[in-house]
Amino acid sequence: MFRVLDIAILGLLMDRDHHGYEIRTQLRDRLGVSANVSFGSIYPALARLERHGCVEAVMSHEPRASSLSTGSLSGERASLRSLRANQGLGRRGRKVYRITDRGREEFVSLLADPATLDDSKNFSLRMALAKYLTPNLRVGLLERRKNDLVGRLAEVRTGANNQQLDVYARSVMEHAAHGVELDLAWIDSLLATERNNQDTFAREAK
Repeated sequence: MFRVLDIAILGLLMDRDHHGYEIRTQLRDRLGVSANVSFGSIYPALARLERHGCVEAVMSHEPRASSLSTGSLSGERASLRSLRANQGLGRRGRKVYRITDRGREEFVSLLADPATLDDSKNFSLRMALAKYLTPNLRVGLLERRKNDLVGRLAEVRTGANNQQLDVYARSVMEHAAHGVELDLAWIDSLLATERNNQDTFAREAK
């Protein structure tokens, strides 16, 4: 069973090879995945992906630090295990992960599958990796998200109109409705762009 973290890691490896520390940094800075993700979760995910044949470990001869501070006991242990494993790669070697052909196929399949990522946070991750989807799949993704937001907006507006709420509680609901409206405007803008791209591709294909 693949997890959201697995999909994010595969997405990073689609561009180029990464070692564990780079993956942690890129998950936070590029994909917006929680800054709390630790080496204690990254290395088991990499091992899981390796078992499934989606990634492979290769040797890098770049200089590396002798240890990494992870901020947690489990993270320190995972980092230590990785460093020990890398000793077999040479004094200056360290384990770098590369996506396989199977991993590329699995990544695109998972990214396009609505069942794999279904909440607002995971939608943002999927959009950050949307360049790997076809225009039709991107439109489908955006339309599903729009439908979800329309339903959410109706719920929030119903709450905001609840006369039993005091002025403060109602203001919170109105603020939430405004946030959903902004998200809908963003989705509509993206949809317009993608549909225009679809028309352009269709004309060029003729």
